[in-house]
Amino acid sequence: MPGMNTIVDQPGALHVLEHVFGYAGFRGQQEAVVEHVAGGGDALVLMPTGGGKSLCFQIPALLREGTAIVVSPLIALMHDQVSALVEAGVSAAFLNSSLDIETARTVERDLHEGRLDLLYVAPERLMTPRFLDQLDHLRDTRQLALFAIDEAHCVSQWGHDFRPEYLQLSILPERYPSIPRIALTATADRQTREEIRTRLRLEDAREFISSFDRPNIRYTITEKQDARRQLLSFIREECLGEAGIVYCLSRRKVEDTANWLCEHGINALPYHAGMSSEQRAEHQTRFLREDGIVMVATIAFGMGIDKPDVRFVAHIDLPRSIEGYYQETGRAGRDGLPAQAWMAWGAQDVVQQRRMIDESEASEQFKRLARNRLDVLVGLVEATTCRRQHLLAYFSEQAEPCGNCDNCLSPPQTWDATEAARKALSCVYRTGQRYGAGHLIDVLRGELTEKVVERAHEQLSTFGIGAELDEKRWRTVFRQLVARELLAVDHERYNALTLTEHARPLLRGEAEFMLRVESERSRSRGKRRSAARLEIPGGIPTTLFDRLRAWRTETARERNVPAYVILNDATLREIAIHRPETLSALSGINGIGDRKLEAYGEAILRLVEETV
Repeated sequence: MPGMNTIVDQPGALHVLEHVFGYAGFRGQQEAVVEHVAGGGDALVLMPTGGGKSLCFQIPALLREGTAIVVSPLIALMHDQVSALVEAGVSAAFLNSSLDIETARTVERDLHEGRLDLLYVAPERLMTPRFLDQLDHLRDTRQLALFAIDEAHCVSQWGHDFRPEYLQLSILPERYPSIPRIALTATADRQTREEIRTRLRLEDAREFISSFDRPNIRYTITEKQDARRQLLSFIREECLGEAGIVYCLSRRKVEDTANWLCEHGINALPYHAGMSSEQRAEHQTRFLREDGIVMVATIAFGMGIDKPDVRFVAHIDLPRSIEGYYQETGRAGRDGLPAQAWMAWGAQDVVQQRRMIDESEASEQFKRLARNRLDVLVGLVEATTCRRQHLLAYFSEQAEPCGNCDNCLSPPQTWDATEAARKALSCVYRTGQRYGAGHLIDVLRGELTEKVVERAHEQLSTFGIGAELDEKRWRTVFRQLVARELLAVDHERYNALTLTEHARPLLRGEAEFMLRVESERSRSRGKRRSAARLEIPGGIPTTLFDRLRAWRTETARERNVPAYVILNDATLREIAIHRPETLSALSGINGIGDRKLEAYGEAILRLVEETV
């Protein structure tokens, strides 16, 4: 099959976007990234899940001569992206362990003879001498277009998705110095970005950072009482019949929760690393290809999942960090339609996470970082103001209150912690900004510990001035002072807390500091508005949308691909709203490129005509 480069009449980025992928215009920084990489530049791209990262390397691959090599960590991700590209008329393939010898040789022959626009490979496959020899041939014949390194955060040794094979990719600029590289990820704080640059040797790459905001996701965090029943109520009230992911901390909890949900009428499947690879693959395939499946999983599930119509992600245990929470919740609503991120948490979750950190075999430096990341996450769940503001602030992004999270919709009951916060800040200052929260709390509560006496901190004016609050309440105060950026954490000095400029108004009496009231039982939730249901504007019947989904399911089954590879929900919704009557009108619907118009256009128009 000839590559797309040979069949695009006017090989411009907008032309490819419209005629191959079916979109009328770029979003955000997509166009700038495409132009930079297509022109031969290196790039580091941070773009939220659902923000269109794949187009940032797929379009340059079609604009440049030769084959683009896409490094991808998971077989499922390769399968889905290649299926979607083939449906769009692109010459794409993958090489991984799921292929038999004959099929793999066919792919290698297509690669050698220049018939592929994109080839997806795992990092360990790419680094084999045999594959590097094939790349050398492409380089020597000027048929190597670019390298795309997807899920680039896997190079970070501090992250829970660390893949040691990614470290070997630093060989690429040495061996192929003239070939552009683009590294992409949906989540990376400043430290992780620096790791990506250093370990992949992308120091001179242009950095593109999109907003981390996912405005279509509603964040809801509730106190844990009976987590399974709370979860069941949430699913029944907000997302019944929709696809979703439920994250649990342990394998046993995954199994128990999935079985319990099934007993209560929810189509749920378990997924964790303790299952056989065949069973995991079967459950993942069902989740990807069937509508309305709820996957109950550990964090072993999720990275690289392209399913765009996941309407909710729920946590019934506290995640390990804000990065993990952002990445996991980001798997909801990739199609841009309303979705929900729901979590039930309790103080015992924090105790359990701290114990896991303390008992791990990691270095002390890693443990300190893990404890701080856990504290930052607890700061988010304890927050009294907009969840989205807190989440985005972690990624150094400012935002207005969203009006669409639980705290915005139903502001929590609070207590005035202004005086306590001033005492805490004063204690940080009096002790020289050299200590962590544990020691500062001992000083505030008047505890004559060995460390307090050794440093003569019992003689400070702040010694004992906070005896009215217990240790748990003080930890909440310090977490929120960090979360709201009045205090900063110095990781190089054993998580010492230091004052920031933001602390001045509070210390001068020009600001107040309110904290959430901790209750034994959650108060009434008040009115809740459904965020995850797929709404069709008033007056337009949903019958056509339902028939389109049924047609899509049958078509996907015939072609042995996930339903969303045919057309996603957002495209079907747009068809249901606009009811196009001609192929020309249908071509104006987002998500319908030339190949899909040719393959499915007549069938879709018949459904529109037949449905009242």
